[in-house]
Amino acid sequence: MTAITRTASSGWAAAVLGMLVLGSALAGQQLSKVERLGYPAGTRLLIVHADDMGMAHAQDAASFAALEAGAASSGSVLVPAPWAPEAIAWASQHPDADIGIHLALTAEWPVLRWGGVLSRAEVPSLYDEHGFLPATTAEVARHARADEVERELRAQLARARELGLRPTHLDTHMAGVMVTPEIFAAYLRVARENRLPAMIPAELLAQPQLLGVAPGLAALVKPDEVLVDHYVMAMGNLAPDQWAAFYTNVIQSLEPGTITQLIVHLGYDDAEMRAVTAGQQPYGAAWRQRDLDFFTSPAAKKLLAEHGVRLTTWRELSKLLPAQS
Repeated sequence: MTAITRTASSGWAAAVLGMLVLGSALAGQQLSKVERLGYPAGTRLLIVHADDMGMAHAQDAASFAALEAGAASSGSVLVPAPWAPEAIAWASQHPDADIGIHLALTAEWPVLRWGGVLSRAEVPSLYDEHGFLPATTAEVARHARADEVERELRAQLARARELGLRPTHLDTHMAGVMVTPEIFAAYLRVARENRLPAMIPAELLAQPQLLGVAPGLAALVKPDEVLVDHYVMAMGNLAPDQWAAFYTNVIQSLEPGTITQLIVHLGYDDAEMRAVTAGQQPYGAAWRQRDLDFFTSPAAKKLLAEHGVRLTTWRELSKLLPAQS
């Protein structure tokens, strides 16, 4: 997630996203979502979600390591990005892994650009003057036609499936699908028609001034589509010496009986990742290494156990989707 006015140099938005309190939406239901999944009412469920798979080999390798170790419980792939085939091949070899599609309408890194799955001739409003997806969501809001966005989103899903992925969910790169009501409606249609749970930050949509997302999006969402209660991501100005304190506080503060997604960016601080993220402190190579180091550490595993946190997945949450009529 990110602010709509994000620029290529700002990294993933400076935001801690605490979102989606669903009590009012589920009023009248006898069982909470946590109970409907078979857990005691006070259980704290957490998705540790590896973002940006497919961006670079160092991103993929770190995400694979965390997923295989059980340090991350889910991830999603940037299908148009250059290393997506590697990420999807790994997912095909690990059919129990919880891997979704990180639907992309932007390509933000100055030296690592990509286009969409569809060509510039097919969806011209989605491309910038250099022939890539634009660097900012503001450009998407200004130029992208909703019908062309919907075609590209469907093409990204189809391409992932062609490569062998059986996605467990849909989410959004840089909040690109939240820039206009028409584009957000297209995102919801793709999720609904494919029976895939989608990342829907309902509390943010109800208060768009928090990050500048388009107004009017909350009215497009059905209450039973909102599966996660809170989304959390480290702020872009998080100091390196505050890493453990930040994530420790997040885990200690998880509310009983809720479902939270903690969005992390995993990567190795190597020559490739430093080249990809050159000049970027927020969400750059060192940032991604720190995320990896924390969540694969014995201290993180102990912290989760001490606070009774259960890791969950989008595959498990899909059981909460309403039955097809």
